[in-house]
Amino acid sequence: MPQLSHDDERHLRRALTLACEAAGLASPNPTVGCVIVDGDTILGEGAHFYDARDHAEIAALKAAASNGHEVRGATAYVTLEPCSHHGRTGPCADALIAAGVGRCVVATVDPNPQVCGSGIAKLRDAGIDVRIVPTEDPLAREARRLNDAFAFSIQNGRPLVTLKAALSVDGGLAPPPSQRTATAPHWLTGEAARADVHMLRHSADAVLTGIGTVLADDPLLSDRTGLPRRRPLLRIVLDSRLRMPLDSRLVKSAKDDVLLFCHETAPAHRIQGLSDLGIKVVPVEGDDARRLDLRAVLAELHSRNLTSLLVEAGSSVNGSFLAGDLVDRLVLYYSETELGADALPFAAGIASPYVLQQQLQHTDRRTFPNGADDDVRISGYLHDPWVLNPVT
Repeated sequence: MPQLSHDDERHLRRALTLACEAAGLASPNPTVGCVIVDGDTILGEGAHFYDARDHAEIAALKAAASNGHEVRGATAYVTLEPCSHHGRTGPCADALIAAGVGRCVVATVDPNPQVCGSGIAKLRDAGIDVRIVPTEDPLAREARRLNDAFAFSIQNGRPLVTLKAALSVDGGLAPPPSQRTATAPHWLTGEAARADVHMLRHSADAVLTGIGTVLADDPLLSDRTGLPRRRPLLRIVLDSRLRMPLDSRLVKSAKDDVLLFCHETAPAHRIQGLSDLGIKVVPVEGDDARRLDLRAVLAELHSRNLTSLLVEAGSSVNGSFLAGDLVDRLVLYYSETELGADALPFAAGIASPYVLQQQLQHTDRRTFPNGADDDVRISGYLHDPWVLNPVT
């Protein structure tokens, strides 16, 4: 198959930029961008924002019409295969056919089993020249990464779980309690790396921690990017015995955006007391030691149309998610600080995060300035979110 032309790459890159602007505004739908071009002229462009209902292709077609442009024979560049089924809106493939576009360049096939390949087939049956970017192309990889959570969730029936941790260079999570100040976080990484964490939060539907972290650090767990969101970041705590302090920052800042999972045997008066303060409490099954069933937790989140979960927790919760094979993506920030042999481990039952790193696929390495040294971020996948049928 011939390579993309320079103009194809340029217009598809613009569509990807539009899709990126929909981060936090499209979930539980995918983030999609579309640009419609005739020669050197951009006729219309758009992205999908859930509350606006219109898919990216429809938004671009409407933009072209409002500018007085005729799109017949034009090329549509889309970051995700145009849909072929009726959902909240009609099929985008039908809209492109009716508009008379002559060519369509697609960055990646839709992982939704209702769509995968059928939108492309419908366009081709209508005589439209469809070009699918090869999966090994960087633009295709970028398009898939934008919708990892959508791809994973729609195929697996649970949110994509990203486990994030900030670690010392020797793999420790935090100093031992004797060396820490109560209810105050111990920062290992610098401000640049911490700002990157907030971008992770912004792209997630929910962030989860354990009650141990709440008692030790009193975190706020908020998205402080200042970027718009369609719905608030849901802040989740695993608190089997409902030990949540009523004067914690999470409780005092709750605005229907804090969710506690407790053991099904938790006292009813504690559930009611927290509910009276605006905290949503969900009892779930657990074992005799009151360890919560994490699969039940994820099933509940999926039922609430959450496609992505960011875990920022302590050693015990990290270990439980990893032991249950429930971590799909790993993001580890390393500072040059050494914590020593008595440090809290990254994850209970895991000898070293460096060993776990060897299992990662599609790894990425980035650095962030931190005084005289750089913080290093290593990220990768334990489960590839995309399982696509071969469509060319």
